[in-house]
Amino acid sequence: MPEDEKKETQEPQKPQDNPGGAPESNGASNAEDLEAIKAELEEEKKAKATAGAALAEKDALIADLQAQLSEAQKGSEATIAEFTQVKEAHFKAVSKYLEATRALNSTIPKGVIAGGTIEEIDASVEKAKAIADAVKASLEAQAKEAKVPAGAPIRGEISLEGLSPREKIAAGLTQKGGTS
Repeated sequence: MPEDEKKETQEPQKPQDNPGGAPESNGASNAEDLEAIKAELEEEKKAKATAGAALAEKDALIADLQAQLSEAQKGSEATIAEFTQVKEAHFKAVSKYLEATRALNSTIPKGVIAGGTIEEIDASVEKAKAIADAVKASLEAQAKEAKVPAGAPIRGEISLEGLSPREKIAAGLTQKGGTS
């Protein structure tokens, strides 16, 4: 482009008079060359103006996109802050739910009920209840096996009738924790 500027600032040269009187010639006349250069100069001026307008349009688009990016970044930061608050509130709610669930199921050991989400806590409660029901059923079955039939006599003291004095003394010592 520096050549274009030189062309714009230089004035077309007028043919100088030659001492011999004959114009200088290199195959074309100077008037035709001058017209061709002027036409080329006009085309380049138009191209420069078009390029300048396109550049200004792109600069405006870049500025608009930078403004949109700035707004998006601010929105992103606000969303992150809001997400952090929601996450903390969720953690507190889950912790309180865990405490309440443990309080409502006091027959189940506290260490058995655990979880990081409400679903995990509910699953651990169901598992703990299933284990507690299995243990309860097992204990009830054992209790039924160990039951004394309803018609059995109550165990009482040993009858000393028919025992010799020596046997009576031995039975008395045995009841008191002595040796026989």
